[in-house]
Amino acid sequence: MKYITTIDGKEFPVEVLDKQHVALNGKVLEVDFESVGGQPVYSLIVDGKSFEAYVYSEEDDWQVVLLGRQYPVRVEDEREKRLRSVGGSTVSESAEFHLKAPMPGMVVAIPIAEGDKVEKGQVLVILESMKMQNELKSPRAGIISRLRVKPGDGVEQRQTLLCVV
Repeated sequence: MKYITTIDGKEFPVEVLDKQHVALNGKVLEVDFESVGGQPVYSLIVDGKSFEAYVYSEEDDWQVVLLGRQYPVRVEDEREKRLRSVGGSTVSESAEFHLKAPMPGMVVAIPIAEGDKVEKGQVLVILESMKMQNELKSPRAGIISRLRVKPGDGVEQRQTLLCVV
């Protein structure tokens, strides 16, 4: 099955060849991807290199935290991609965006305040989970409209941390 994976606005063609092989940009990789204990934590082994990833779904997309960085990911088969491109994008730059915790943890720092203007890619929250600090970044430019947490707060997975308008 062929898919188009979009990460930070860049498209990557991915073809699932069998249960343990995928082709990424035409390069065949050996992969093993397993959930750890039914949690949003996954063990990912790519060509013998081991990674830990946090993966959770949002409305039409996925959020992936890998190596301490959060990536918004959209995975579509070729047909879905063509249909979406004909119908136009469903993401609105003017709609309110709710930043949600990708995993349970503790808020370490919030380097912004309500009313601050932020740019795409700017760090909004630093969240510690499993002794690792993760920078949660803004997916677009906007203004912080609501902070719902403060440093030291414990948060649950998918809990709304703040809003960007």
